[in-house]
Amino acid sequence: MIRPMIRGLLRTASLAAVLLFAGIGAPQVWAQRTDEGKRLDAFFAEEWERGLRENPESASFEGDRRYNDRWSDNSLEAIAASEAADREALARLKRFDRSKLGAADQLNYDTFLWLLEKTVQRQAFREYLQPMGHQGGVQTADGLIEGLAFNEVRDYRDWLARMRALPEVIDRTIALMREGVKAGNVPPRVLMQRVPAQIAAQIVDDPTASPFYRPFAKFAAGVPESERAALQAEARKVIAERIVPAYRKLQVYFSDAYLPKTRTGIAVADLPNGKAYYDFLASDYTTTDLSADAIHAIGLKEVARIRGEMEKVKTEAGFRGTLPEFFTFLRTDPRFFETTPEALLTRYRAIAKRIDPELVKVFRTIPRQPYGVRPIPDTIAPDTTTAYYQQGASDGSRAGFYYVNLYRPDMRPIWEMMPLSLHEAVPGHHFQFARGLELPDAPMFRRTAYFVAYGEGWGLYAEQLGYDMGLYDDPYDRMGQLAYEMWRAVRLVVDTGMHAKGWSREQAIAYFKDNAPKTDQDIVNEIDRYIGTPGQALAYKIGQLKISGLRARAEQTLGPKFDLRDFNDAVLETGSVPLETLERHIDAWIAARR
Repeated sequence: MIRPMIRGLLRTASLAAVLLFAGIGAPQVWAQRTDEGKRLDAFFAEEWERGLRENPESASFEGDRRYNDRWSDNSLEAIAASEAADREALARLKRFDRSKLGAADQLNYDTFLWLLEKTVQRQAFREYLQPMGHQGGVQTADGLIEGLAFNEVRDYRDWLARMRALPEVIDRTIALMREGVKAGNVPPRVLMQRVPAQIAAQIVDDPTASPFYRPFAKFAAGVPESERAALQAEARKVIAERIVPAYRKLQVYFSDAYLPKTRTGIAVADLPNGKAYYDFLASDYTTTDLSADAIHAIGLKEVARIRGEMEKVKTEAGFRGTLPEFFTFLRTDPRFFETTPEALLTRYRAIAKRIDPELVKVFRTIPRQPYGVRPIPDTIAPDTTTAYYQQGASDGSRAGFYYVNLYRPDMRPIWEMMPLSLHEAVPGHHFQFARGLELPDAPMFRRTAYFVAYGEGWGLYAEQLGYDMGLYDDPYDRMGQLAYEMWRAVRLVVDTGMHAKGWSREQAIAYFKDNAPKTDQDIVNEIDRYIGTPGQALAYKIGQLKISGLRARAEQTLGPKFDLRDFNDAVLETGSVPLETLERHIDAWIAARR
């Protein structure tokens, strides 16, 4: 999973934000470009700059410091203007003559067209009317600190400017929620009951205890001693006089007016035009035309297959009870848990170091960008998943980071750490993003793209590469891999079940618990994540099945000519693309190898 901490800040995002996540960037200059291709480059560059202006938080994550002193304008007027600009961009793109573009530019055109059309379709559902979620929003705005570099006085002054501007962002967020209530476009109450505690964490008596004060607690060497006291005093003043009162205002509105108006149901189908919205989300996230019924059936089939594999591993481990009893053993036996957050972090870092030297067994190309392992911030850890990856800045100014959840170590079994690390760090998301940045002769569009089915499908496929690297060397590690694969298969069933088939939250939790050994804490957080972000969880297993199927096709067709290292490199060399595009690329790669 990719960087959830600022997702809530971008709930109002239009194509400009999508472009920043998808990486529609500055043009790459190639020899012998057609005039139409050069015009297309200029168009991409204009849209990239619009994205930076409209979404300063994403610009900051990309390493662009020009807008580090501001937030996105989440007013209704700004949202309407951005949506109009998206529609105009789509009209402009369609005026290009695709037949006059070279093959590489046609790929760029087609992918950008896919993004634009989806973005304009998305406007009908008015997602901006739910600006806060239980996993992100203005109540966790301090999370942006994780993506910023504080190296000189300017960086601290920019952060102070953002701090001073936050009350206006909060006021506009409240205005959006009021509109959402009028339109009947509100989130499920079961999720939003978590939010008051998140707001309360921002209301402090001591300004130095505020999450926004973190950069001022320890200065970088580049900040002169003569400046530090004044910067700290200003930070304390802004927190006490602007930030805390603004969050108090949000707390009153949220608890007294908004929370009672949230919906009691959990299905996205309960929203205005909700069934069409879920169909759109399923298509958008999976980059396929699969229906909810078809995805549900795939999930049921995969759950049955993986249960059979789990039975074999249970026997291999010497456990004599039933599979549900084995799950209980895995969830509760003290041997599978660390006792402190520090020990848990040490184990995660040790596993990352264990993986690193084995990567050459399954790749010829190792990315140059480094990565690190960090704890998820305490302010969001209780309501956040087990781990996530934050990609490095596209300009190389920040490494990639694998964030791990240290909240309640007694709920973080060690048998899940290997597949989790393979997915979120290497060779999963870190390889995917870092390799993309290093693609030769490719525009920024393809170098930094992120399609969920490709990216999360690759992450799940990367978990299975642990077998090829010799990393699952005992039955409990193998059970961990199967548990994680089952987790993604269960998602197909429960996500479609809740949003398209009338399942209750309790029914989804029970189905998850019956089929996977993940702990109760994780299961509840996961189910709530699927409620809050409908359709996103479908992309993992659908993407992995496509990549694994392409590998099987290549092995069968090429026989002794097949080399896993070359295949894995070929999957990554496109950058992130829709699954249909990936399939065409691999088929061409197979044909060339033959």
